[in-house]
Amino acid sequence: MNMQKSPDDRDAASDLSRRQARVWLRTLSSGDVKPWDAEAFKRWLDASPAHKEAFREVKARWTALKPAVGEMLRTNPQAAEFHARTLEGPGLMKRRAFLGATLGTAAAVAGVAVFQPPARLLYSPGEWRADFRTAVGEQQALTLAGSVGITLNTQTSIRRQVVDGNTVGIDLLAGEAAVDMPPARRAGSPAFSVVAGVGRSLAEAGRFEVRHLAGKVCVTCIEGSVRVEHPAGAHALGAGQQAVYDAAALSGIGRVDVADAAAWRRGELVFSNTRLAEVIDEINRYRAGRVVLMNTRVQDNRVSGRFVIKALDSALAQLQHNFDLSARTLPGGLLILA
Repeated sequence: MNMQKSPDDRDAASDLSRRQARVWLRTLSSGDVKPWDAEAFKRWLDASPAHKEAFREVKARWTALKPAVGEMLRTNPQAAEFHARTLEGPGLMKRRAFLGATLGTAAAVAGVAVFQPPARLLYSPGEWRADFRTAVGEQQALTLAGSVGITLNTQTSIRRQVVDGNTVGIDLLAGEAAVDMPPARRAGSPAFSVVAGVGRSLAEAGRFEVRHLAGKVCVTCIEGSVRVEHPAGAHALGAGQQAVYDAAALSGIGRVDVADAAAWRRGELVFSNTRLAEVIDEINRYRAGRVVLMNTRVQDNRVSGRFVIKALDSALAQLQHNFDLSARTLPGGLLILA
């Protein structure tokens, strides 16, 4: 029987092809292409007409981006200064190898903006093994272990923990996940576990959130209690409490506003006396493309406020006005604030 794909299925397939095409463009532009890379690329390209169309589209956009960035470097002294700093110093050869000779000098700034995290066009090796993954600006609700609700925030990858065929938790490979435990789970059910980095969080009931970004993990208890275990120690968190850890250390217990901590589930980003550079980084997690803050004089200025995730361009316009920044929009969703 011939099953027709729904429009949503076709859109998802096209999006996957474009993401794969971006990975291949980065690989082929790295300046270090092995024969087996070329063979694998040819197999991928020949596997589907959609792959050829996606690669043609991605390459055309990149080609269109080059002259725009070149013009920006010629007309914007701050951008040119940033570019010069990027290509100077002992890391020159490493950066050039990453960007690739074929990208050209004028595209160096765009290369940083488009191909490096947190633009998130590429996944880390661990994330390729994810069972569930969300794209930029996407959220996804799941039910695991029979009754445990999991909400994945933007750019999040998880893998199920399975014991004897039963899901007992998740590995949070990257991103942010909220866990909602029913008030009365089945008697004898084990604690649900979220492994992130070198630690894990366990709860039998209640609600908690785990954020795993840039090597740092933040665990927030929204309701009930959660136990945070780390090689350096353990904490029992109650509602409104939070702990942070990395590979080396576990923080003390801090207090947070649970409504603000869970604001992303309501479609909001809440900042309280946060550095502008960190605000831009957070916006980049939710917005397609990339915002680059070139004006280093204002990067430490503080921001407090609420922004609607679906209206982040309005938030950026507000930040531009508040800090007297100029804005240059380039192809591919690239926005330069100087």
